[in-house]
Amino acid sequence: MALTKAQITEEVRTRNGFTLKKSTKTVEAILEIIKQTLESGEDVLISGFGKFCVKDKKERRGRNPATGEDLMLAPRKVVTFKGSGKLREIVNGFK
Repeated sequence: MALTKAQITEEVRTRNGFTLKKSTKTVEAILEIIKQTLESGEDVLISGFGKFCVKDKKERRGRNPATGEDLMLAPRKVVTFKGSGKLREIVNGFK
């Protein structure tokens, strides 16, 4: 099961004693900062958590899986995430 934005907001509210409105604004503000930074092409590094990077994908050949037709996929940007060493240790149970 995925962690939702609503669940994150509730955790922020519970852990910090915030009102629901304040915790919602806090989470929304953080996510908006991350989105705007990535949109401008900059990376987002959160110490102890990981790094979000914007990478350019070149034009490439692809195939429509429904029809089998060959086509060219347009160049685009993708967001990647690489977890920090600390995060990998926690996920793997090596606290």
